[in-house]
Amino acid sequence: MRIAIFTETFLPKVDGIVTRLKHTVEHLQNFGNEVCIFCPEGGLTEYKGAKIKGVSGFPLPLYPELKLAFPRPSMREAIEAFNPDLIHVVNPAVLGVGGIYYSRSLNIPLVASYHTHLPKYLEHYNLGMLEGVLWELLKAMHNKAAINLCTSTAMKTALTEHDIERVEVWQKGVDTELFRPDLRSDEMRDRLTKGHLDAPLLIYIGRLSAEKEIDRIKPVLESIPGARLALVGDGPHREELEKHFAGTPTNFVGYLEGEALGSAYASADAFIFPSRTETLGLVLLEAMAAGCPVIAADAGGIPDIVTNGVNGFMFDPTDEQGAIRATQKLLGMKAERELLRQNARVEAERWGWEAATRQLEKFYVDVLSAGEMPIAA
Repeated sequence: MRIAIFTETFLPKVDGIVTRLKHTVEHLQNFGNEVCIFCPEGGLTEYKGAKIKGVSGFPLPLYPELKLAFPRPSMREAIEAFNPDLIHVVNPAVLGVGGIYYSRSLNIPLVASYHTHLPKYLEHYNLGMLEGVLWELLKAMHNKAAINLCTSTAMKTALTEHDIERVEVWQKGVDTELFRPDLRSDEMRDRLTKGHLDAPLLIYIGRLSAEKEIDRIKPVLESIPGARLALVGDGPHREELEKHFAGTPTNFVGYLEGEALGSAYASADAFIFPSRTETLGLVLLEAMAAGCPVIAADAGGIPDIVTNGVNGFMFDPTDEQGAIRATQKLLGMKAERELLRQNARVEAERWGWEAATRQLEKFYVDVLSAGEMPIAA
């Protein structure tokens, strides 16, 4: 198959969507497909054999790491030259609208996927009054697709309840070769704790943005005597978080990648994830693959990953003491914590990227076999 992927974000940006796309594109190419990626310009023209068509854009004011790239007429020529069998729009918002338009005008079957729970993000940027309008826009775009993929059963329910049609779950995936328990090291632990090797080490890895609710980790940190916190990643909320955590033993590590990132996961005592807006929470799977017990809000797609008390702990996100109790319980365990580590790894091993991409490939084949475009919403 020849697959054109339209995405609002790709390399060199680092986030969960880019991680999924990187593995998906690599495996689609390995399976003998040809992929062409339309994305905001980032300096790359190729990735793992796939062509990249960068579209110039400008930083989003509220989120400068994201670039807004608007569709333009020259894209039609590039699409026609590639001659795709199918177009896949990932989180259609701006550039993805072009993918939807050219799908209709060129009569190319369309697949859409939903990865970021944008309506719930709005409240964290004081835009909650626009949630209803955003759902209507999402419905208008997604209902033009032959199939809409999401990454958890909770998101399937949310999309269906808002009248988005033909919704299926695209199974999760994680790189179990990169993220593994044997990368645990005293050297990394020393780096993350700033020399306090024996202190309880809490870690968060991911975007430093308002919707991740990282500020809610502070009372957890303060409730554990001698504990240290490492925040790995970067984002638009970093400066505010540095002020919020001032005076606490918090290390703003910045970005890590490759085995250094795997070692960071494996070397921590607990991965804390307070976000209530996750469609999946890929970083949780990465932590589990590295054998790091997770403590996460019981919300969104997280219950699809974490089995409470078996491979991690979930807490009621409306209970201010929930994360504190869960963390204290975890760190107070010894033999049980080792069992949690083992169970977390076993769960992660069920979800390889190859299987997830084979499932996606089957969705593509089913859409092409049906040979029908949905009626415009």
